[in-house]
Amino acid sequence: MEAFQNIFIPPLQNFDLLSSLKSGVASLQTAGPMDVVDILIVAYIIYRMMKLLKDTSAARLAKGILVLALVMLLASWFGLTSISYILRTAVYYAPFVLVVIFQPELRRLLEQLGKGNLSRLLVPSDDPDEIEAAINATVSACADMSKTKTGVLIVFERKERLGEIVATGTVLDADPSPELLKNIFFKNSPLHDGALIMRAGKVYAAGCVLPLSGSQTLSRDLGTRHRAAVGMSESADSVLVVVSEETGAISVAIGGMLKRHLSPEVLRKVLESELLTEEKTDKSRIAALRNRWKGGAGK
Repeated sequence: MEAFQNIFIPPLQNFDLLSSLKSGVASLQTAGPMDVVDILIVAYIIYRMMKLLKDTSAARLAKGILVLALVMLLASWFGLTSISYILRTAVYYAPFVLVVIFQPELRRLLEQLGKGNLSRLLVPSDDPDEIEAAINATVSACADMSKTKTGVLIVFERKERLGEIVATGTVLDADPSPELLKNIFFKNSPLHDGALIMRAGKVYAAGCVLPLSGSQTLSRDLGTRHRAAVGMSESADSVLVVVSEETGAISVAIGGMLKRHLSPEVLRKVLESELLTEEKTDKSRIAALRNRWKGGAGK
């Protein structure tokens, strides 16, 4: 085994993971202030790159790579020669494989750099005010479409991005408004028969296809929209709003559970509690109470 390794993989014959880690720790002990700043900048860039990977299934692949790295460390620690050899071989060829696997993500990154949108990659874009505006537009539109019995299926992304779902629809990346939402779900609209994806307070995509739930406990009177909402909430960290085309009832699906027959006021409270931070939610409730008080005083 050792002879074969020395012949075919000479660059790795002196590789020792534990020695490399000890050397890294020794370097950190002698690091100066600028070295710390340098490390923090690199760490933040890596963090933002990892956030980009969340848009696709590449995130699961990245987690698998981390697991392999941990196994490699343990194999080196316990002296498992065969496993260490196989993993070192995989590491040697990994850069070439990763370029092929992550080609779409790398291409998107280069496109953003070419457009001068580096700040969007490095600075978080989730704005609570924009999310609150999306909630207001959704509640207003759903209240109107509930009266007209217009079918609605809206997905609010949370921590997990739904890149694979977005790929099945049409990207819009537009500011939300009740008029826009009602136009998208209008019966003769080409995008009405799919799901709408809300990302970071934006109407990101429409006409998307969602997976159906395979649960046998769902009521038989539920249609495809409700089963798709439950299925999406089961497989991803998201909040889904549904308006029934048959009854006009408003429902919300979270974590595989479906809350049905909600009023617009209850819908607003559910979305605020699930999508906004606690501090922002409290401010929204205070503002709503002030508006109601002013309205009552005006009468």
